[in-house]
Amino acid sequence: MTKELFVLSFGFAALIAATNIAQAQAACADRETVVSRLASGFGETRQAIGLAANNAVLEVFASTETGTWTITVTQPGGPTCMVASGHSFEALSEALPPPGRGA
Repeated sequence: MTKELFVLSFGFAALIAATNIAQAQAACADRETVVSRLASGFGETRQAIGLAANNAVLEVFASTETGTWTITVTQPGGPTCMVASGHSFEALSEALPPPGRGA
């Protein structure tokens, strides 16, 4: 489990570090257009939000009915870019492990 969490956190770190590269390759538009298309086309709503490198806003949109998900990155004053998407989304709410017990 610890190895899986390490790989997952490394993957998110790589995603955040690559936001500038991803913008050149990702589908980008103004935020209102992206959010509207995710809602109307896939039934996705915002499930999580965070601040990434260079004050970029990283958001996770997902549909709890269909399981589709999309990760977007919005640069300050810039467009919103869809940098990853997939299926089988599942919301989790897990308690932290006791100190010294690992994940």
